[in-house]
Amino acid sequence: MKKLLFNFGKYPVIEAEETTFVFQNQLNDLVTGEPVFIARGSGLCYGDSALSQTTISTLKYDKILSFDTQQGIFECQSGITLEQVLTVIVPKGWFLPVTPGTKLITIGGAVASNVHGKNHKTHGSFSRHIVEMDVLLASDGLLTCSHDTYPDLFEATCGGMGLTGVITRVKFRLKKIETSFIRQKQIKAKNFDELISLFEEYRDSTYIVVWIDCLKKGKHFGRSILTVAEHAILDDLNDEHRKNPLQLPGNKKLTVPPIMPWWVINTFSVKAFNFLFYAKNYAKEISKVILYDPFFYTLDAINHWNRIYGNKGFVQYQFVLPLEATDGLAEILRSISDKGMGSFLTVLKVLGKQESMISFAREGYTLAIDFPIRKGVFEFLNELDEILLKHGGRIYLTKDARMKPEMLKNYPELEKFKSIIKKYDPEGKIRSIQSDRLQLTPISNE
Repeated sequence: MKKLLFNFGKYPVIEAEETTFVFQNQLNDLVTGEPVFIARGSGLCYGDSALSQTTISTLKYDKILSFDTQQGIFECQSGITLEQVLTVIVPKGWFLPVTPGTKLITIGGAVASNVHGKNHKTHGSFSRHIVEMDVLLASDGLLTCSHDTYPDLFEATCGGMGLTGVITRVKFRLKKIETSFIRQKQIKAKNFDELISLFEEYRDSTYIVVWIDCLKKGKHFGRSILTVAEHAILDDLNDEHRKNPLQLPGNKKLTVPPIMPWWVINTFSVKAFNFLFYAKNYAKEISKVILYDPFFYTLDAINHWNRIYGNKGFVQYQFVLPLEATDGLAEILRSISDKGMGSFLTVLKVLGKQESMISFAREGYTLAIDFPIRKGVFEFLNELDEILLKHGGRIYLTKDARMKPEMLKNYPELEKFKSIIKKYDPEGKIRSIQSDRLQLTPISNE
């Protein structure tokens, strides 16, 4: 039966068949029986990469297969979420080696997007920590791949947006922790130049992330709050927290109502929010110890926070620019400020070297900003694309819902990626709206 499907940005919305499975043999039948399909996990990618005329949901394929608590090796089916994994591993003194800004995505989605986190410079993307995984091909059965076995399939699957096959099993290494708390320091930067200096000063920190005021102009252009953090050890905790140093966070959440007025997000409201957010840090530096949830997963505390952008949805524009292209980063931020199209949460991170074929992360600065769907937004994003191309930047496929194929030219191994897709899916059965739009998959003959 067909239903309306959309991902986290609520754009685009399509009518599609959605199927599901619990057992491997059911998935085998679906893959061989469907003419065209894409696997879909939690649907928390922002654009159209997990949308097709038929989607195969992995959410019921969510079992833990093994957990070596001594070595920190975790093995699971691909439909399990990061939250479910954390619930099991944190009390045993382990944490995810790499995590994005939400724990609600699936492990399969983490591989397909090859997610990066606030520690990419020190720990790389998720693929660095994978021991092996199983991928069900569209026409040739199940293959186990790793860095050494079927390495071309492995590399093209990590960050390949589900286009090589259905990821069914993942075994990966965890990160040892002494407590479930984070020791963080927040430093205010009065302008863009000071921010770049702070990045250099704190470059050896494990976790680095920046909130930036995208609408501020003049001498305070680029004012921001840089946060650096480490996993807390027992000596960092107070007496109360030491009683349960590996405790899990609570489940209290706010919920955004189903209908939000279109005018909630406007230049005035964003400026007001940015003023208050910057002012809340009353001192130049603030240090504290907190549970991991508010540091890693701030927005997970708000159910359906994407509703705040209204019924038309939004697009998130996330790009990476080389480290030497700070002038390009400043040019984009000034364009956003001049246009008055900022959002509440504009996040800037620094990334390390690229590790795999098609993954987004490369050495440089990555900025993510939300744009509500409204008149003129796509034309403005096209203008930002031109700045990106000029400075050697590229856009994150997981967040994309609208870019043109030429924007992929700064993915240096793009053609190799396409050839591997064709090798493992010669009939072109696995495809998404995004892959067709970006010409990653051949146009359907139907």
